[in-house]
Amino acid sequence: MDPILRNALRYTISAKEYELLHQYLLSRAPAVKRRTPNPKRFDAISKGPDDYNVAAIRASLRLGIATFSGLKAWELISTRLLSRGQTKRQHPQLPVWKSPNVRLSSSLALILLFHRLLRRFFVRLRETLLSNDAKPFRRRNPRVARSLTSRLAPAIGSSLAGFFLAVCPGDQLRVTIAIYIFTRALEFGYNYLEELGYFKDRPKWFGSWMLMPVVCGQLLHAFVFDRDCFPASYGKMILDNSPEYIQKRPADYPANLRWPSTFQIVDSLADISKLRWPPFISPILFPTHETLPKSLSSISLITSPAHPAIKSLSCALLHPQDPSCLRTYVQYWIQAFPKVARIFTVYFTAMSLVRYKAFINSPIAAVNNLAKSILRMSLFISGAIGTSWGSVCLFQNMLPRAFLPTQRWFLGGFIGGLWAFLERKSGRANFLLTARMSIDSLWKVGIKRGWWRGMKNGDVLLFVLSLATVNALYEVSPRSVNSGVARKGLGVLRGEGWVDRAVLPREGKLKGDEDL
Repeated sequence: MDPILRNALRYTISAKEYELLHQYLLSRAPAVKRRTPNPKRFDAISKGPDDYNVAAIRASLRLGIATFSGLKAWELISTRLLSRGQTKRQHPQLPVWKSPNVRLSSSLALILLFHRLLRRFFVRLRETLLSNDAKPFRRRNPRVARSLTSRLAPAIGSSLAGFFLAVCPGDQLRVTIAIYIFTRALEFGYNYLEELGYFKDRPKWFGSWMLMPVVCGQLLHAFVFDRDCFPASYGKMILDNSPEYIQKRPADYPANLRWPSTFQIVDSLADISKLRWPPFISPILFPTHETLPKSLSSISLITSPAHPAIKSLSCALLHPQDPSCLRTYVQYWIQAFPKVARIFTVYFTAMSLVRYKAFINSPIAAVNNLAKSILRMSLFISGAIGTSWGSVCLFQNMLPRAFLPTQRWFLGGFIGGLWAFLERKSGRANFLLTARMSIDSLWKVGIKRGWWRGMKNGDVLLFVLSLATVNALYEVSPRSVNSGVARKGLGVLRGEGWVDRAVLPREGKLKGDEDL
């Protein structure tokens, strides 16, 4: 066979894959069957001295092509189907090597390729240094020898491939990837400490739900004062599920007259906080007095007709028709909870379709568990949002005006996050997802306010360190990686295949390790 064609086949398809392709497709077409080699011949011509390298290159090429194809497909769907009727923005034409899709695909492919190659290099180097021939080197360089012969040397050394994340454009996606791996490393580290017995005597209420009060406090404070550092989707979810507190344009209000937008209302609450929560002076009772600061003139349409019995300006903005803060909170629950429950009913019902066997085997128990999940999640989300808004009124009645005027937003979010206790048994993934949003938001707020300075390619360095931690934990204790998909993904990244080391009978060498 022509050498170019032979190498093209080797780097495209493996012998086992070719055998399956030949069995189910090529052998059924006589004209194609005569022109293609049989599986035994293909196996013979595809073998070479560097089969491991060929497999690594083949896997990285497939990952790059699959990622690029997926990104292009999503680009076509989003631009031609999802954006119909909208004004299309003209994006400047970029060279192929500067295209975000090409750079992201290349970054992932290079990480996979060099992770495998570096792991093979450090495994072979470790075996060489452990041999008797390397005793003089070990005596002359004890520290270097201990580092390179450590069990964790291949895991940490292969993580240097993470520096190829720098090929990816330095936008929000790259930061999100780095934060995701960072939080997963912390999660797996906690699992490993738990295996060692460090949290053996922890109380029953201790768990990942304890992140939510701090996370919700930070996010609410950023939402009010630093919305440019806040996830937009999260803010939309808050505003869409805040009846009784966010006053929307009345249905019969004239279209030609302006009405403060939801974000203008939130910005006005931030200004009220900075003004140390001024009292409300009703224009109905004092028509000749200046009842509203000039900086808050945009909300006069809401506060001017507010009930005269309201004492606080923030209450006049949040619930102008009702002077009772408690009654407003109850009304919030009456309106918000059914809407949130409907959303999660649809979501959890759709997600439960993959567990249809549980419904067939035990329908009553499965429906009961589904109802409990919907109820807990609905109470958690409704309670977190409503309590965060209601805490504004609570602090107005309990705290002096000048006491923590802006920091009380964090306290309000903290109290709202305590509702996560209801989801403490099954909400770990949601808690960690929200924590990632909070980390990203806090980092941006810190840069904006000058608390710290960003490091060039700091997200890449964080990714490398986090990947090294994950690899080390997976090497020492595979069960600390508490996700079967994550363990198998690490197996693919290490060149071991789609295997789960946590369920293997022993943690010795895997099949194929001798090829390293």
